[in-house]
Amino acid sequence: MAARFRTLFVCLLTAAATVFAVPAAGAAPAAAPEAKGPIGWEAYRTLDGLSRLRPAEQVKQFSSFDRTGGNDDGFEGTYSCLRNEPDGRCVIADVHGAGEISSLWFTYRPESVIAIGEITIELDGRVVLHGKLQDILNGAKGAPFVWPLVGNSADTMGGSVIKVPMPYTHSMKIVTQNNPHFYHVTYRQFADSAGVRTFDPSDKALDVVERLRGFGLRDPKPAAPNAAVQRADVTLAPGASTRLPLAAGARQINQLQVRLPQVINSPNVYDDGRAFAPGGSSFTAAVAPDNTGVRLIRRYDPKIAHQHAIVSVDGQRVGEWRNGAATPPDTWADQAIEVPASVTAGKSKIRVESTFVSSSLDVNEFRYDVHSRVGGEWVRTDVMDVGPNHRSDEAVHGYRITGQRWEGLGVFRYPADAAKVAESDAILEKLRLRLTFDGKTTVDTPIGEFFGSGLGKFETRTLMYSIDTAPGGAFTSYWPMPYARNAVVELVNESGVAVTGGSVAVTSAPNGSIADTLKPDGTLGYFHATHRRGDTEQGKEWSFLSTRGQGVFHGVSTTMRGHIAPGGPIHPMNYLEGDERVYVDGAEGPSIIGTGSEDFYESGWYFMDAEWNNKEGVSYAMPQAGLVSQETGRDGCQYVCLNAYRLMNADAVPFGDSIEFDIEHGPDSDRAANYSSVAFWYGHDRSGVVQSDAVDAGDPASRALHGYTAEDETTAEVTSTFEGKGDRTPVKLNTTAANGAVQFTAKVATDNSGLRLHRVSDQLVARQRANVFIDGRWVGEWYQPLSNKHSRWLADAFEVPASATAGKAAVSVRIEPLPDSPAWSAARYRVHSLVGVAPQGQAPPGAD
Repeated sequence: MAARFRTLFVCLLTAAATVFAVPAAGAAPAAAPEAKGPIGWEAYRTLDGLSRLRPAEQVKQFSSFDRTGGNDDGFEGTYSCLRNEPDGRCVIADVHGAGEISSLWFTYRPESVIAIGEITIELDGRVVLHGKLQDILNGAKGAPFVWPLVGNSADTMGGSVIKVPMPYTHSMKIVTQNNPHFYHVTYRQFADSAGVRTFDPSDKALDVVERLRGFGLRDPKPAAPNAAVQRADVTLAPGASTRLPLAAGARQINQLQVRLPQVINSPNVYDDGRAFAPGGSSFTAAVAPDNTGVRLIRRYDPKIAHQHAIVSVDGQRVGEWRNGAATPPDTWADQAIEVPASVTAGKSKIRVESTFVSSSLDVNEFRYDVHSRVGGEWVRTDVMDVGPNHRSDEAVHGYRITGQRWEGLGVFRYPADAAKVAESDAILEKLRLRLTFDGKTTVDTPIGEFFGSGLGKFETRTLMYSIDTAPGGAFTSYWPMPYARNAVVELVNESGVAVTGGSVAVTSAPNGSIADTLKPDGTLGYFHATHRRGDTEQGKEWSFLSTRGQGVFHGVSTTMRGHIAPGGPIHPMNYLEGDERVYVDGAEGPSIIGTGSEDFYESGWYFMDAEWNNKEGVSYAMPQAGLVSQETGRDGCQYVCLNAYRLMNADAVPFGDSIEFDIEHGPDSDRAANYSSVAFWYGHDRSGVVQSDAVDAGDPASRALHGYTAEDETTAEVTSTFEGKGDRTPVKLNTTAANGAVQFTAKVATDNSGLRLHRVSDQLVARQRANVFIDGRWVGEWYQPLSNKHSRWLADAFEVPASATAGKAAVSVRIEPLPDSPAWSAARYRVHSLVGVAPQGQAPPGAD
């Protein structure tokens, strides 16, 4: 999404926001079949099961992307409405069938989405959410629509998100009062409603809220019984390596932690804060009940001289914040106070209060890190980020300030030895982490990037990994990593710097079921972290992941080093104009197509802080998306460099045979940069999908072979393009349009666990609808609300449940357009059988 601005007229809306509760639908349904991933709140409650495959679902996205393939992804709102309701409201998502809303993202202006007005989400014919979108994002509804399951433009530096998973059994529609301009609606599509229960907004899911608010501080997974820790010291000369074989047998790694005390922090930090004089501040912080003391670290601006405040914990004085003469401007400093166990032992929360004594101006505070001493080590148990960009964080911690006299953004640096910063950067870039499970290495990445920081040692907080930049702080991963027989953790020092005083600790637990479920035909996949680095290529998208086999894509950490000099005609962050695109199982067109790189990272407007002079590239952290750092013209960065992450949990992308997850660099992959990325996914190299047949609706021989008939049918030769990377390559196909029933016979694998009917059609006309029958049994409605007169070829797919196909070698497919539907378009069909395993390269049985 471009950072240029247009004059926008904001309509202030006064209608009150209302949530309509959905009554409980009697007894809870049976547990979701294994073929589906976790549904609803289970996506957050069962993070220990991230390795579970999801063969019987698709993940798709509605978005405002430019249908011409250009860069008008929402500036004018040209492509933002699928259609308009009679009252003028904008329909942005419309689905028939079972599924789940997984993620919503919006931006309109950098500071707010007030102009969008109200939003209405209707599931299974009932309104489950209605109100002013801005109020909802601000948390006005209350749980479950509270931070960080929702986030506004201050939380995300220009974007707005709703991460509440909302399942439905047969329909979903989302409508906004006004054209939303930029948006994404990511959703899951299921073959049937087994195990699905319509979202109930009266379920506050407070356990999920609490779990997510501890992101980057605590393991978000349920505790595993009989867990054990293996440790090793790390001292490596240049070129040396060390291996830590893990306990044998079927187990799962639940935490991997590395400490590298010689690696110093990168000096450049963006942070906002507040100041008081006289008066004071207070907040509540989480601590470990088994602590033997607590450490408080305060980040402050030391150019204000002689700051003096008394610090109390639960009413007991424990120390003072005090500094001396003023330092040069634009410099950060930290202070620490160790609180004795006599004040904190046995507690899970403490109240910290700072009371003004004196200062040359005021006492300022930007951030507090809270560590508990457990087992002789400092463990970070809370972070209190102060400032107007962190009002949600302040509210969660009960932050109070009296006598405030300043608030704002600091773009400062910590004093640092440039040579030591360069040495630290070299270690993080060239010390490689390798993980081998059951004889296969699936992780081989730079240590810094694996833990989410590709530009140096920056503080990183995500749901699944973190970097604690406090003295002695750990690099921690919470990704679950199952193995059936054995595993090895290896560190390889490819830097020219000796690594000294480091350590690695791995926590794993036995799990006997893994031995069977991790087999090639099982329900689990191995953990992978796929690393790539290189210069971008003109006209070619950057690939996060391109692989064959079966798996689930769960996110990416990306480091972008731009090659655009500031001060020229092109903005130095213009590489962010690139859109993400996802192609699953060989589809000609993308199932997900975005609106800009920072939009993919759930921000907006080049990560803009609208509070403070529209500053761009300002870091932020949410559980599943954030900007870790920016460097500009120093510290190893030539021009403008950014490091961002996007984790995908409920919206994780499953694939049965292959995936291509790409992102453009610039509006048409035409901006020079050096990219580095780590893609996090689970899977194995055996396919879970085979093409069992193919039907060409425009070819007489194929029609005859499959007994293809169509009532009231017309045919035409159409030359157009597919969306995505194919939008510049014309394709000529014979296509058909039927007003009556279409029928054909297709071969399927007898060991199938369901089918996926892929169709290439002409999407010139929207809202094509048809009932689908397999061997005379109705299996659902195939509905496609999309249209595109520029790239007319559409590749979409329909899920058929195993209950209609299991054990059969062939099926009769009947597609009956509904009376109010436009003619049913099809150029060709591919019939995919969902199976346990198929060797790569095997000829699909029955394909012509």
